Amino acid sequence: MSQSRIGKRPINVPAGVKVDIKDQTITVTGPKGTLSRTLRPEVSLSLDGSTLLVQPVGDSKMARSLHGLSRTLVSNMVEGVTTGFSKTLEINGVGYRAAVAGSTLTLQMGYSHPVAIEAPTGITFVVPPGPKPSVVVSGADKQLVGDMAAKVRSVRPPEPYKGKGIKYATETIRRKAGKSGGKKK
Repeated sequence: MSQSRIGKRPINVPAGVKVDIKDQTITVTGPKGTLSRTLRPEVSLSLDGSTLLVQPVGDSKMARSLHGLSRTLVSNMVEGVTTGFSKTLEINGVGYRAAVAGSTLTLQMGYSHPVAIEAPTGITFVVPPGPKPSVVVSGADKQLVGDMAAKVRSVRPPEPYKGKGIKYATETIRRKAGKSGGKKK
């Protein structure tokens, strides 16, 4: 059987990044932090100088399935500790505001109370200055950044009529027409 095209590609480990492999656990340390993950026994990791290789163990369907996934997860760990990941959320609506105090993001989204979201370890919230309110969620762990961005968005998801709410910067809101306003006969 053939191997995964993504899984076959080696992962280059940049200078300043330390990789430690013990059994099925890989720990990657870099300037942005330390990430650790335990991989399934169907894949094996090998470090050759500054190149990481992920290989399937055997030729089972599960090993072939996990080959490309495991390689991508390890690659995201290396990228996360070197450059990090971030997601930008835009806030649309009159009176909707965001503020950061320490590691707590406070959102005022038209409810009777402000909504506070505490950043877990490894995640930072930034509210850049400017005319349009927005929130930047950043960190080394790609999954955690995506989860926190989704949590912030879920406070007030965008609605399709006026587009009010919190949306990803790359997201397009499909707008709907409102009521026609004509009299019924």
